[in-house]
Amino acid sequence: MANIVAVTSCPTGIAHTFMAAEGLQQGAESLGHTIKVETQGSVGAQNTLTPGEIAAADLVIIAADTKVDLSRFAGKRIYETASNAAIKDGAALVTTALSQAAVRGGGGDLASQVSSIKAERSAARTGPYKHLLTGVSYMLPFVVAGGLLIAVAFAARGIYAFDATQSITGETITATGWTTFWERMFSIGATGGFGLMVPILAGFIAYSIADRPGLAPGMIGGIIAGETGAGFLGGIIAGFIAGYSVQWLKENIKLPNAMAGLIPVMILPLLGSIFTGLLMFYVIGGPASAINTALATWLEGLQGGNRILLGLILGAMMAFDMGGPVNKAAYTFAVGLLASEIYFPMAAVMAAGMTPPLGLALASFLFKDKFSADEREAGKAAAVLGASFITEGAIPFAAADPLRVIPSIMAGSATAGVLSMLFNAQLRVPHGGVWVLPIPNATSNLIFYLLAIIAGTAVTTGLLFVLKKPVDQEMAVAVATD
Repeated sequence: MANIVAVTSCPTGIAHTFMAAEGLQQGAESLGHTIKVETQGSVGAQNTLTPGEIAAADLVIIAADTKVDLSRFAGKRIYETASNAAIKDGAALVTTALSQAAVRGGGGDLASQVSSIKAERSAARTGPYKHLLTGVSYMLPFVVAGGLLIAVAFAARGIYAFDATQSITGETITATGWTTFWERMFSIGATGGFGLMVPILAGFIAYSIADRPGLAPGMIGGIIAGETGAGFLGGIIAGFIAGYSVQWLKENIKLPNAMAGLIPVMILPLLGSIFTGLLMFYVIGGPASAINTALATWLEGLQGGNRILLGLILGAMMAFDMGGPVNKAAYTFAVGLLASEIYFPMAAVMAAGMTPPLGLALASFLFKDKFSADEREAGKAAAVLGASFITEGAIPFAAADPLRVIPSIMAGSATAGVLSMLFNAQLRVPHGGVWVLPIPNATSNLIFYLLAIIAGTAVTTGLLFVLKKPVDQEMAVAVATD
C-alpha cells in the first residue's frame, strides 16, 4: 500500500480541478492506497498538503493543466499529467504513476542539497514573512531583466540613453534609428521591467494570502502605490491590504450554489480592488511617499562611518542564516532601493552573499585536512554557487560545524560589505553573481568591487584555517569524549 499525495488544477479552477481530485481519490482507494489531494481552484488552494504529509509520501501525482510549483516536493517521486487523465480513469493513472514516477532533485550533491533546503525553508515559512518573500520572488525576474536592459542601453549610449534627441555628451541632436533603438531598449527596462516591479510585488503578496482572487486587487494597489509616490513600501502595504481584505471577503461572502462561481472571478476582485485602491489613495499613499523620500534622502547622504556601518550590518546579515529570514531582510531592503535609484546597498549585499560559499570552497581546497572527503567534494559545487550569489551553498558546512563556520563567514561577509561601501561600488542588477559583472554599467568601480569580494573571501578562508581543527583531531576528541 502506497501513501500518495496529489495536486489538481485547471485554468478556470472550477470543474476539472475537483473532478480530477475525485477521480484520483476514488482510483487510489480502489487499489488500496491512501491519498490526500490538494485542489488549486479558483478560490485558492484547499485541502492543502502539509510539509509532514509531503515528507511521509511515497509518491506525488500532479494532475494539472496549469503550472504547479514543484519546489516543495524536492527529493520525492513525482508523476505529472493532465487533469483529464485523472477524470477519465483515476485507478489507471495511479498505477501508471507508481511505475513511472521519477525523483526531481534531492540527490547527494551540494546543489541538490541546496535546492532541498530552499524547498524546506519555503514550506516552513508562515504568516507575513512568507507572503512578503513570495512577492519578492515573483518580482525579481522583472527587476533583473529591467536592470540589465538599462545597463546595456547605458553601455551603448551613456547616461542619455533614455532620450533619442540627446548625444552621449548631452547635446541636442536629431533622432536617428540608432539613438531611437537604444531609447526604446532603455524604456523596455525602465518602464517595462522596473515599472512592473511594485505591481508584481503587491500582486503576489496578495496572491500568497488570498490566492488568485487577491492577484488583481494587489496589482492594482501596486500601480496606485507608484502613482502616489509610495513606491516599494507602498507596494508592500497594498499587497497585504489586498490579500487580507480579499481573504476576509472570501470567508464571509455566501451565495447560493448556482452563483458561487461569481465569487472568485468577479465579486472578490471587484470589492478587493475598490477597497485597496481607495485606501491607497486616501490613507496610505501620502505617508508612505513621505517615508520613501526621507529614507532615500538619508541613504544618499550617508558618508564615511555611517556608510561603513551600514555595509557591516548588511554584510553580517547576509551570512548570519545564509538565505533565512535575516539574510532575506537585508536582501529585500537592498532590492527595494533599486526603484529609488539607490544602488550601493545592492552591491554590498551581493558581495556579502557571495563570500560564504566562496570562502568555504577555497578553504576546503587549501586546507584539505580540515574537511571531510564529502565536504571537499562539496567545495567544488560551493565555488559555483558562491559565484552565482547563492549563499545557501554554505549551509551544509555550517550545519556540520556551526560554531566555527558561522563566525568565519559573517566576518568575511561583513568585510565584503564594508569594502563595497568604502569603494562606493554600485550595482543595478539584484542577482546573477559574477556572471553579470562584466556587463558594461551594471556595476560601478568594478575592479574595486571585485577586490571587496576577494577580500571577504580571504577573511572567511583565513578564519576557517585558524578556527577549524583537522578532521582526524576532531574524531579523536569525539572518541575520547565518548
